[in-house]
Amino acid sequence: MYQANKQKILVVDDHESVLYATINVLKQQYPEAKTIQAQTIKSALKQLENIKFDLIIVDLAMPETMGGTAQTDNGIQLLKTLMRLYPTLNIVIQTANTRALVRLKAAISNHEGGFTVADKSLPMSEMLTKVDWALKGLHNTPMEIRSGLELKPEWLELLQLAFKEGLQDIPISKRMNISERTVRHYWSKIYDVFRIYPNDGKNLRIQAEIRAREEGLID
Repeated sequence: MYQANKQKILVVDDHESVLYATINVLKQQYPEAKTIQAQTIKSALKQLENIKFDLIIVDLAMPETMGGTAQTDNGIQLLKTLMRLYPTLNIVIQTANTRALVRLKAAISNHEGGFTVADKSLPMSEMLTKVDWALKGLHNTPMEIRSGLELKPEWLELLQLAFKEGLQDIPISKRMNISERTVRHYWSKIYDVFRIYPNDGKNLRIQAEIRAREEGLID
């Protein structure tokens, strides 16, 4: 698993029992990390102003202020703000309403940090997996916000350079005139489109090449 060393994690949820459970498993998995909680949108934004977090775990249905009503729209607006102000922040969404994320499809696609979605109905071990993936900068979005196998032209160019010309990330960044960070971001998007995630120790690049050839994207 991803090694946490003085990492800072913000957990945003209005249910004390969920906060307690989430923070408890995070402390076991990442004992060196500093874990902070927020129970409203307002307090979450305040924490983000003062602390540079490595990861934020957000319940999609949240109240704006203490005593307010928890609404999905509030969570959607918070995510819009987070992705605009903190484009490299790693984000995990905890929700049972994944379909609502279709409203953020473009913003999620452009987000450079990790972005994963953990179904609240699943065990905490699933949430920890999504945390691990997000910290590695991976994207894992629900099927509801997809429409077929969509690869942007720049992602296709990356596949060609990597698997036809055998280039590594730094030479790819020079050929495409983009940063190495952007290359890694493109890889995370390609893995997500192909539904390739770090399970069973498989090499992601090899799996991506196999899928690209299967789909006829490279010869």
